[in-house]
Amino acid sequence: MKYTQEIELKLPRARVIELFDNPDNLTKWQPELISFKHESGQPGHPGAKSRLKYKMGKRDFDLVETIIRRNLPDEFSGSYEMKGVLNIVQNRFIEAGHNKTQWVCDNEFQFQGIGMKLMSWFFPGMFRKQSFKFMEQFKSFAEKNG
Repeated sequence: MKYTQEIELKLPRARVIELFDNPDNLTKWQPELISFKHESGQPGHPGAKSRLKYKMGKRDFDLVETIIRRNLPDEFSGSYEMKGVLNIVQNRFIEAGHNKTQWVCDNEFQFQGIGMKLMSWFFPGMFRKQSFKFMEQFKSFAEKNG
């Protein structure tokens, strides 16, 4: 499953990147995030791995983030893996006029196991909704702290 989402932030791209690229800010715009722990590689650079723990409702889960590409201020891409799901995310940041940045986020989900594949077929909107929720949460955080 692949999809692209976009959101405009009322901040210059340099400030958006400064806020987005700081792992200390993650819990400020992802309240579901319990912890972020770097595990290997140079933090924030291609090949680096980190473990993210989330609590969404009554469900706890871990993701392993692997940085794929770091070409800031233009792009930051990574993969996010948990049991049965691989999400490859390409974040692109485009100057959109005076003090505006267009954030374009391409998502590709790959599912393993019949349960996860069925969930993706019957509830594809759930994945899009959660992805866009994170974008909206970042936008709100960034514009308040810009």
